[in-house]
Amino acid sequence: MLLRSLFAVFGLVTILAGVGPATSQTAGKTATAIFGSGCFWCTESDFDKVPGVVATTSGYSGGSVPNPSYDVVGSGKSGHYEVVQVTYDPAKVSYKQLLDVYWRNVDPFDAAGQFCDKGSHYRPVIFAVDAEQKKLAEESKAEKAKELASKFKFPVVVAIEDAKPFTAAEEYHQDFYKKNPAHYNRYRTGCGRDARLKQIWGATATN
Repeated sequence: MLLRSLFAVFGLVTILAGVGPATSQTAGKTATAIFGSGCFWCTESDFDKVPGVVATTSGYSGGSVPNPSYDVVGSGKSGHYEVVQVTYDPAKVSYKQLLDVYWRNVDPFDAAGQFCDKGSHYRPVIFAVDAEQKKLAEESKAEKAKELASKFKFPVVVAIEDAKPFTAAEEYHQDFYKKNPAHYNRYRTGCGRDARLKQIWGATATN
């Protein structure tokens, strides 16, 4: 969190008013998925590249404090994870395909956080919004554990939990990689995210 905070301090616009809680389901033909893979700036960027993804929203979930702020979540005392709510068109991309994107953008062995960011709020997690998502997530976790077992001797520690209330993060966090690309790219490179993903996933890493 310290490294990201240092990058975020310089050159950021004044923090705007926070966005209200997002709903777990969307109207029409879209569906919702919720993923945590450390820094939500990066997770949002990763999923925005996927055809069939309609929208992404950085936010917080899994904790006990209603409508938490970034500072509250960053303290590690609220129990929240940094996550991204993904709204997608099931006719164009399946939840199973989104899971595959997720795995290729996470360090599945790090229970202390992700990459340079350590702390309970940076732990990797998949929040399933229904029983079918949970089943598919558990199956995908078993598949990835088997896939990685020949190369790594570490357990896959990504949590799979039932979806909990989601609170959208402050406006300046939304689309951060677009609003502040120089700061974002320095942070992502400095955090070693893509280098570690390539080490784990090789040519199949999505970035």
